[in-house]
Amino acid sequence: MTNPLTIERISRCYDIARDALLDQRRSAGHWVGELSTSALSTATAIVAMEMVRRHRSEARSDSASTEAVSDSRLEELSARGLDWLANHQNADGGWGDTTKSISNISTTMLAHAAFFATGVSDRYASAVEAAEGYIERAGGVEAVLSRYGKDRTFSVPILTHCALAGTADWQDVIPLPFELACIPARFYKTVRLPVVSYALPALIAIGQARYHHRKPANFLTRWIRGAAIRRSLAVLETIQPENGGFLEATPLTSFVTMSLASIGLADHPVTRRGLQFICDSVRPDGSWPIDTNLATWVTTLSVNALEEDLPQDGRETIRQWLLGQQYRDVHRYTQAEPGGWAWTDLPGGVPDADDTPGALLALMNLRGESGNEFPEAEQQSLKLGIGWLLDLQNRDGGWPTFCSGWGALPFDRSSPDITAHVIRALLAWSRSEGQLPAVRGLLPTAHVNRAIRKGFAFLAKIQRPDGSWIPLWFGNQYAENEENPTYGTARVLAAYRDADQLTSGPATRALEWLRNNQNTDGGWGVPGMESSVEESALALEIIMSAAPNCVESSRGLDWLLTRIENDTFVDSSPIGFYFAKLWYFERLYPVIFVAAAMRTANRLAKTLTEGAPSQFGFQHRERQPVSD
Repeated sequence: MTNPLTIERISRCYDIARDALLDQRRSAGHWVGELSTSALSTATAIVAMEMVRRHRSEARSDSASTEAVSDSRLEELSARGLDWLANHQNADGGWGDTTKSISNISTTMLAHAAFFATGVSDRYASAVEAAEGYIERAGGVEAVLSRYGKDRTFSVPILTHCALAGTADWQDVIPLPFELACIPARFYKTVRLPVVSYALPALIAIGQARYHHRKPANFLTRWIRGAAIRRSLAVLETIQPENGGFLEATPLTSFVTMSLASIGLADHPVTRRGLQFICDSVRPDGSWPIDTNLATWVTTLSVNALEEDLPQDGRETIRQWLLGQQYRDVHRYTQAEPGGWAWTDLPGGVPDADDTPGALLALMNLRGESGNEFPEAEQQSLKLGIGWLLDLQNRDGGWPTFCSGWGALPFDRSSPDITAHVIRALLAWSRSEGQLPAVRGLLPTAHVNRAIRKGFAFLAKIQRPDGSWIPLWFGNQYAENEENPTYGTARVLAAYRDADQLTSGPATRALEWLRNNQNTDGGWGVPGMESSVEESALALEIIMSAAPNCVESSRGLDWLLTRIENDTFVDSSPIGFYFAKLWYFERLYPVIFVAAAMRTANRLAKTLTEGAPSQFGFQHRERQPVSD
């Protein structure tokens, strides 16, 4: 123990963490954050711009055109992007998804292809040669296919990108049945598309590019797909956001844009809007982020981290902003019913079952413990959101991300972290007795409680034998199978905590797993590696909630306090997954998670030491049961 765990030390560090989080609010009152820049995004943007520049008509390429980005602008952006890639290559010759990521075959093949697509491989000969060495050692095309298995969401776009650049053969690109996009959306889950539900634009555009560049040998298949081109393009145009960015994601938008441009559709409205989004998304250093922002997500995380300690003078502004982000119409992309929230306030967002419970919890936390009833408009918003979540629950009792019933691929199945988040929102709503009378009348408590019970049954069923849970949207690049059981277990235990079930069998086993997997430095992460701020803060918050006087709480809290005192608690780690196994880090994650953990520590310190000396009772070394 480097310093004693006094109330004064804990309170001082909490003030630092809370103020750091509050300082990140924008002038409008909410949080926006900053996503990591990405070699993968940068490579795909470069190839998309090159395909448009190469294939668009003379009229459209005229720099005086008011509808298209000029060739000179595209060349400038590509040159800056290529320089950025060359300057951020890892020592082993590969690239990772972020500037803090280890190399992987997917991003390396994409970056390598960008130099060939633009015809500058000779100029960057050393970078290209090093990349080729990495690709050969990693296994090339077969390694890409193996990395994603049956899920074609990312493997086919990667190989399409490479085929367009001339670094892969079209025969390596698995055909996608883009004709299935022509059937009514309600039947998508029945036909079992080979991509996840949110990748419909890739299915259409990349499927058409593969068909164009290497037509199927089977006459019937060739005829069916040829007949579906115009109609599937109409579907693609219908689901594109007005700003051109599918899911606000540069990679997905770039894959669509390069595919359409390569088949003679450089002047198509979808291509033009996609190109504009790409050009608008570039960062000052010449790189591209993985997504525009997670503004709604980080705002709800921040509100829920601070709860009652969020200043009163900013609550109403955030509340009105959050209410304005709720979808009130059927979503044209996923056909989701009104009532959900997306991760961003921008047009490319899609309502999902992780951001929606976060928003619901935030709205209820913003109301606080005043005892006042929610205004009628807010009651209806909460009712709509709760009903949206109830309708999304799968038959197995868990919740998927976007669409109920899509069970074929991992990112469409029920997941423990999302299920736990939904349960927490449902629990908070069910306990709002007296504040939501109109809502309670429209959504019977029995219905909500039944959904909660089914959710907990799902969590118990999929708990691993060692007591942990594996999350869907988060991982650890150094762990086996790139999984992150610390994040998943901590997030699921938050639901057991909110339900006052931390002494139940599943929760006890999970808490024991967290305690047994604490690193020797006092934090959490992959054994043998440096503990991460994000994982340590999440695990510590739950451990303290269950057993504030256990040795793991003591060691974990001292580790976190030390990081706050030396100002390294703001250091981000690439723990997020986006668009299949695509890593990212978010600048606000460590600050948010630390603020939440320290709020818990500050509250416990004051409670446990009432009428006692100021020393926090974490100093003994023996193990105590988690039910303390």
